Amino acid sequence: MIRHDALAQLPVRTALPALERALAGHGAAVLCAPPGTGKTTLVPLALAGLTSQNGLTVPTCPTGPKSSADAPRRVLVAEPRRIAARAAARRMAWLLGEQVGDRVGFTVRGERRAGPRTVVEVVTTGVLLQRLQRDPELSGVDAVMLDECHERHLDADTAAAFLLDVQATLRPELRLIAASATTDAAGWARLLGRGDEAASGDGAGSGEGEGVAPVIEAAGVSHPVEVVWAPPERPVRPAHGMRVDPALLGHVAATVRRALRERPGDVLCFLPGVGEIARVAGQLRDVADAGTEVLQVHGRAPAAVQDAVLAGGTDRRRVVLATSVAESSLTVPGVRVVVDCGLAREPRTDHARGLSALTTVRASQASARQRAGRAGREAPGTVYRCWSEGEDGRLPRFPAPEIKVADLTAFALQAACWGDPDAAGLALLDAPPAGALAAAREVLTAIGAVGADGRVTDRGVRMSRLGLHPRLARALLDGARQVGERRAAEVVALLSEEPPREYGDDLAAAWRTARRGQDAYGARWRQEARRLASAVTTGSRKRSEERTDASAGTGPNRPVAGTDASAQAGIGTGLTDDPAAGLIAALAFPERVARSRGAGTFLMASGTGAEPADGSQLRGAPWLAVAVADRPVAAASARVRLAAVIDEDTARAAAGALYASGEEVRWAGGDVVARSVERLGAVELVARPLRSPALVREALEDGLRADGLGLLRWTDGARSLRQRMAFLHRVLGGDWPDVSDAALLAQLDAWLGVELGRARRRADLERIDAGQALARLLPWASGAAVRFDELAPERIEVPSGSRVRVDYGGEQPVLAVKLQELFGWQESPRVAGGRVPVLVHLLSPAGRPAAVTADLASFWKDGYRSVRAELRGRYPKHPWPEDPSGAQPTRYTTARLKRS
Repeated sequence: MIRHDALAQLPVRTALPALERALAGHGAAVLCAPPGTGKTTLVPLALAGLTSQNGLTVPTCPTGPKSSADAPRRVLVAEPRRIAARAAARRMAWLLGEQVGDRVGFTVRGERRAGPRTVVEVVTTGVLLQRLQRDPELSGVDAVMLDECHERHLDADTAAAFLLDVQATLRPELRLIAASATTDAAGWARLLGRGDEAASGDGAGSGEGEGVAPVIEAAGVSHPVEVVWAPPERPVRPAHGMRVDPALLGHVAATVRRALRERPGDVLCFLPGVGEIARVAGQLRDVADAGTEVLQVHGRAPAAVQDAVLAGGTDRRRVVLATSVAESSLTVPGVRVVVDCGLAREPRTDHARGLSALTTVRASQASARQRAGRAGREAPGTVYRCWSEGEDGRLPRFPAPEIKVADLTAFALQAACWGDPDAAGLALLDAPPAGALAAAREVLTAIGAVGADGRVTDRGVRMSRLGLHPRLARALLDGARQVGERRAAEVVALLSEEPPREYGDDLAAAWRTARRGQDAYGARWRQEARRLASAVTTGSRKRSEERTDASAGTGPNRPVAGTDASAQAGIGTGLTDDPAAGLIAALAFPERVARSRGAGTFLMASGTGAEPADGSQLRGAPWLAVAVADRPVAAASARVRLAAVIDEDTARAAAGALYASGEEVRWAGGDVVARSVERLGAVELVARPLRSPALVREALEDGLRADGLGLLRWTDGARSLRQRMAFLHRVLGGDWPDVSDAALLAQLDAWLGVELGRARRRADLERIDAGQALARLLPWASGAAVRFDELAPERIEVPSGSRVRVDYGGEQPVLAVKLQELFGWQESPRVAGGRVPVLVHLLSPAGRPAAVTADLASFWKDGYRSVRAELRGRYPKHPWPEDPSGAQPTRYTTARLKRS
């Protein structure tokens, strides 16, 4: 019996006529309806013609609408989550007075309740993608509604793109509705408008503008929701990775207690993940002891718990701790208060390190509105927001689209199976990032899902139909041959839904725990393992039949690239459970096979360090296959959360595509590295010394360029020679060579070739006399070199008979000599063929600067008196004649001069 009274109370009914006109004229529409208006429940029933009041006639072909006497139309409703799909189907069945599985049913991964009479079927977006790949026309389906499209899940965006493609090319009569409470309505209207002309047939529309689908807004019966700002009293550390500050969780628990004291009704508390729900539930034991029922709702919760929460009707007050699954599509009866922690989980991919994981982020403004709306679904309510009003304006408007931040490997496989490997022809609200898509195609090529041209292989098609990430599909298909279909399916089921933390970080031990476990996770794991084992068995049987046909000349017999590397290496046969778990994990994540570096640390083939937790039994393993890891902010290594012990043979087999060998000669760590190396990605397997003079010489030259010419032995004479050559190049140019660092490094062979040919390591460079090598650059060929000592003398003889070194290191040559040694010398010396005067630094008897001049005659005439007056009292034993021009030059004291 149809519950007309309940249907009549759903506000969305007033929008049904406009929706009918929009679909008739455009073939697509965007439906914006606040929470609680019935968009998820009434609209599909009306589309199918199952309600006798406020019915909706939907044309199923270009020629016109069906009459009321026609059979009901088939409608698919796509929900982003399994819990929402089941709840929506139950609600619609209740409105019709029927059981789920009659005219309203649902299909989610691993569970289907639908029959021959089913005309409204609620599916997850993942299931919808599978159906589109198997039957692009969606035979028999008249309309598809994408619910909660504001969440921007990757599967939902992909499904929308495929549906628009189908509508434009195969099924112009197919009707599409994008429905949400909070969304970018204009963006979705433009997107759905791309199929406008094909859907409307003759081009008739309703005036909203060419290429834009109509936006239908349904007014809701909105109950006021009071906002209470409840930030923590003391600052809490920002969330990063999967970590949430325990202080924030303690504050959330305290806020729940406050809400129970201050407001009536049940409390719905939003938290980012299962772990946080469990910790807050533990802190609310006092609340439970006082008679309040504390329930936990998330995607992993048992169906019975989910049903109990959605049913309501208990005499006790309830506190429902939930993840974002309760944001939309679900009404939790009795809730009058929402406590919002302000956090959410979104996928992130670090392509450089090969790590993909959920990360904790600030919830968007749209999510905060959705969450607050849960408090006003049935009556006026209150939302306690665990952040300040000032912070609210800085929150992002909408959640980040998954296509921008998530791993795109599964999307790339879906696009390749659809026939558009580059996704260039898909109608998407946001284009996939080129780098992320390229990385995804590399993965697909490595596992044999696509060929070198990007087109999907038979193996890739089979992977896409397993309902798994392509990595896990590869592990299941290849691993089944080695460890058996059942065991491979069981391990892959563990990897497809990460086991609870209490199962530990050892994959093999978690496998044994799941087999024994009677908890909710164990039940879901066994169901998924059976599904996967059945899928592999069916696929294997079909392939066996195809091979039989091929041998008879009646079927395809094409080799599949990249398959079963472990079988080729003979790994896996007869493995016990522990190494079998490791093999499956390594096949799924070959770039995460990791070799021990000692002290409990590992290096993954991707080049990222990894470290199990303190006390973990994994720390002593020689090799690991890391299944789950994340990298905390500012941490040097990734944190291993789930891994299996493997040996080197398994690592080589599973990650064979990463194997490389070759000669490695380079300058590293201040010396030459010359060896023959075998690597598995970044992991060094074997290294042997290598003798290759030509390559060694190149490495030495690289070292000189990197660390500088200081690697050579520079004596005082060598430095002086270089300065003299540089001086002549600067003053005379011509044949005199440039001996700057850049010039010398550019012509190493010309002056250092002989020594480099004999050198093998840094120590050999340090023994090379740089001056002897540098002399080769003097202009011997032109004959100018014979004048080198004349043009730039290393030493100049002064009147005392001393030969004093000239310093060519500055802009002008400098002769530093004691003043008494120059008595009688009237002219300053000149070099470079008399072109450049030498700057004379006159020193005291103690060798300290006394005066500087380039004109000795002028100094003796004008400057000497002041110097004499200052120094004769300080150095009375040295001669200080009044007329230095005629005095005897000397290096000695007056007394010594008299004796000589």
